[in-house]
Amino acid sequence: MPGCILRGATVLTMNDALDQVEGPVVVRDGVIVQVGGPEPEGLPAIDVSGCVVLPGFVQTHVHLCQTIFRGAADDLALLAWLRQRVWPMEAAHDDVSLRVSTQLAVHELLRTGTTSVLTMETVHGTEVVLETLAASGLRATVGKCLMDSDDAAPSRLKQPVRPAMDEALALRAAWDGAAGGRIRVALAPRFAVSCSRELLEATAAVADAHTLLVHTHASEQRDEIAVVRAIAGMGNLAYLADTGLATSRLCAAHCVWVDDAEQALMAEHDVKVMHCPGSNLKLGSGLAPVVEMRARGITVSLGADGAACNNRLDMFDEMRLAATLQAVRLGPGTLPAREVVWMATRAGARTLGLDSVIGQVSPGFRADLIAVDVSGPDVAPSMDPYSSLVYACRGTDVRVTMVDGDVLVRDGMHRDVDALALAVGARHQAQRLRARAGL
Repeated sequence: MPGCILRGATVLTMNDALDQVEGPVVVRDGVIVQVGGPEPEGLPAIDVSGCVVLPGFVQTHVHLCQTIFRGAADDLALLAWLRQRVWPMEAAHDDVSLRVSTQLAVHELLRTGTTSVLTMETVHGTEVVLETLAASGLRATVGKCLMDSDDAAPSRLKQPVRPAMDEALALRAAWDGAAGGRIRVALAPRFAVSCSRELLEATAAVADAHTLLVHTHASEQRDEIAVVRAIAGMGNLAYLADTGLATSRLCAAHCVWVDDAEQALMAEHDVKVMHCPGSNLKLGSGLAPVVEMRARGITVSLGADGAACNNRLDMFDEMRLAATLQAVRLGPGTLPAREVVWMATRAGARTLGLDSVIGQVSPGFRADLIAVDVSGPDVAPSMDPYSSLVYACRGTDVRVTMVDGDVLVRDGMHRDVDALALAVGARHQAQRLRARAGL
């Protein structure tokens, strides 16, 4: 629609002052033009009474291609999880299964309030993911997976450096800035275990030449770190820095096992960290030092990771876990609810390099907005909206999800999506894919 008014909610602006506003949010041509004040005439209104309106969640680490692996790789540690389940299934993907997996992910993400993602896909077929995302309305920064080593990886997932970079740059030329700017392309070397030094150095050079984000995994689990040390003779973050990757455009998922020196390195180079507490728990990886990293000025955002290692893509789960796990580590209140909502919105926008575009409800920002119902008995009395969002609300409490002013979810229903048919199709494609993978 060309414009609309969200009426009747408390607005959590997530601006620098964390202002809360009682009044309408006015959207025109995909942009927020007014927050509070009198309602203008001539625009349709959506009544969101009983809700809080805030920026849509920004998930900075997901794998859309893994959504139809949900439940197929449980109860394994990271390297076994990859080598025995995830890599064989990624290698078995075809265009149909990739499209359905992406559609399934988008449905869950939008319905539970995520409006932007940074996603690492598999080695082949990323153009199918991009086509699906462009049609979906979701804002996404997408990278095809880059990997060329690890003897345990299927041959289809190992691609030499030159063709890998050529394909990544072809995707950038075709898709970066597509769908009115909603779609962007990044480089996505999987992690140091499955990438040669030549590939990591080439990634750093291409990222510098084309000003691209680099999306990778780092220091997720101790076994991974031991492999990297055997390969490189140094720690994970030091190795990434040694290859030229440690810049403000490096987005490193997990960073569970990072010591003081590695944290200092990340702070010095403004490396972004994507915290995935649900995945870290399910894979038994550990508890990330989130409070310490944030105290150093490191930008720490949130992501669910993939459905193969979390089984949910709901940011409300990740917010609650992020807060409570730091309470276990360091004591209650060490990561307050307000800071967790900041991580889910403003820190995510900064990680994507979009902090002047999304992440707050302020005039001039893109209208990526959600309305979350805090009036129900499971949330009442909702005395503090930040506490309600982090500790009481669920994804099912999202009433409206809007991206670029386009209302994609209303009254909890995803527009133009037959959820039952989607689930049936996903089950069918998952069975076919697992058969191809020999699982």
